[in-house]
Amino acid sequence: MGLKQNLHNLKKKYEGTKMAPLFNGFHTFLYMPNETTHGGTHIKSADDLKRTMNTVIMALVPCLIFGMFNAGYQHNLQIEAVSNATGFFSGEFWNMSNFLIGLVKILPLVIVSYAVGLAIEFVFCIIKGHEIEEGYLVTGMLVPLIVPVDLPLWMLAVAVAFGVVIGKEVFGGTGMNILNPALTIRAFLFFAYPTWMSGDKVWVQGAVDAAGTADAISGETILGSLAQSQPLNHSVSDMFFGFIPGSVGETSTLLILLGALFLIFTKIGSWRIMLSAVIGALVMGFIFNQVVDMGWIGETSKFYGLMSLDFWKHLLIGGFAFGAVYMATDPVTASQTNKGKWIYGFLIGFISIMIRVFNPAYPEGVMLAILLMNVFAPTIDHYVVQGNVKRRLKRVKVKTA
Repeated sequence: MGLKQNLHNLKKKYEGTKMAPLFNGFHTFLYMPNETTHGGTHIKSADDLKRTMNTVIMALVPCLIFGMFNAGYQHNLQIEAVSNATGFFSGEFWNMSNFLIGLVKILPLVIVSYAVGLAIEFVFCIIKGHEIEEGYLVTGMLVPLIVPVDLPLWMLAVAVAFGVVIGKEVFGGTGMNILNPALTIRAFLFFAYPTWMSGDKVWVQGAVDAAGTADAISGETILGSLAQSQPLNHSVSDMFFGFIPGSVGETSTLLILLGALFLIFTKIGSWRIMLSAVIGALVMGFIFNQVVDMGWIGETSKFYGLMSLDFWKHLLIGGFAFGAVYMATDPVTASQTNKGKWIYGFLIGFISIMIRVFNPAYPEGVMLAILLMNVFAPTIDHYVVQGNVKRRLKRVKVKTA
C-alpha cells in the first residue's frame, strides 16, 4: 500500500508536464490507475490493452524457454557433445548445459529488443505528449523469437529502431500501423543484412574448440536444404517437437499449437485466421504435390525439393505455424470482418507456400505473405462490408416491391 499510495501522490507532481506520459507508463504498469469514469459507462470489463498484451506474452514464454534449450541442444549436437533426442522429454534435450548456452545467447536479444524499442516509444510519447501504449510489449518479445540465435546485437538494435519508427510511430503509434512491427523489423534485417539472415551457418550457435578458436559449424534449416533438393534428414516427430535448427521460437510446432489454443480460449487470437491459413497452406502444398505426381516437373528442377515435400509437412517446418498463430492474428493489421478473416488467412497460407517453392533463395515465405496481406486487409474488409450493404439493400427492395 505504501508504494501504491506514494505513486498516486507523485502523479499530481507530474500532471501537466512533459514527463507525465513516462510516469503514467510506469505507474499503470504496476497498478491500475486511480481514476474513475465520470460519465455513464456502457460496458464494464477487466480487459484492457495491457492485459491483452500480457496474455500474448504468456503464450510466447514456452516458445522462448524451449528456444533457449534448443539453441544449446543444436550447438552441442553439432559438436557431438550430446546424442539425438529420443522424445519430447528426452534428457539429451532438457539439460542445464543446453539451457545455459541458449540463455547466454538469447537473453541479450530480448534485452536489446525491449531496451531499444521501449526507449524510442518513451521518446515519442514525451515529444507528442500522449500516453505510453503497451503494444510494444508483444513486439519486443516476438522479435527475439524470429531471428537467428547468432544475430549481432547492434544489427538487432538498428532493425528495432527502424521497425518502431518507420513501421509504427510514423503512422501514429499502436493501433494505427498498417504493417506488423515485428515482421517489419525482420524484413529490414533480411534485406539490409541478408548474409546474417540466410545461409547454412546462422541458425546454430558457433562452436569453440579447446584452443579457443572459433569454429563455424553448419546449421542449415530444413527449408534451406530442401530448396537445394537435398533429402529430408529429420523425422516427423523432431519437426513437430522442434528439435531442428531455425529461428529461436519458431521450431516447436507442438508449443505453438498449445499457444494457439490458449489464445483462442482467451479470445485474443482469431481461430478463423489460424484455421484458414492452415487450409490455404495445405491447398497450395497439395497442388504442388499433384504437379510433381503428374510428371510436370523433373527431379532436376530447382523447385523439386520443396514442391515434392508432402503437403502437410509444410505446417511443421519453417516459421509458418509461428507466423499464422502470433503475427497473422495481430488485431491491428489483420482483417476485422469475419468473412474477411477467412479470406485474409487463406491467402496468407496459400502465398506462404507459393513463395517457399518459387523462391529458392528465400524459402521461408510467411513473413512476406503476412506483410503483403497486411496491406490488403483494409481492402478485403471494404469489399466484405460493401457486399453486405448490397445484399441488405436488395432485401429492402424485395420487401418494398
